[in-house]
Amino acid sequence: MAIKLQPLADRLVVKPIEKEEVTKGGIVLPDTAKEKPQEGKVLAAGPGRLSDDGKRLAMDISVGDIVIYAKYGGTEIKIDDEELVILRESDILAKKPKK
Repeated sequence: MAIKLQPLADRLVVKPIEKEEVTKGGIVLPDTAKEKPQEGKVLAAGPGRLSDDGKRLAMDISVGDIVIYAKYGGTEIKIDDEELVILRESDILAKKPKK
């Protein structure tokens, strides 16, 4: 998917991965009862933040990574009917290893 945003500094554009939640009894939970997703795929990444001496610090996260992010971190936006989240790299808690 091509994204029409270029994040600045150490920001990332992430598409949340929705998981269908089913209780142990097999009941599918409606959207209103689900928790916000905390996992997503990185669609775009900024160039990295500047250090105090003006050098660009490379990001540890890159486009295509699947990441786990802070529950209430970032800013939710909607582009072309698609829900996205803009996060700082510091809001990323972990990334899943590539297969």
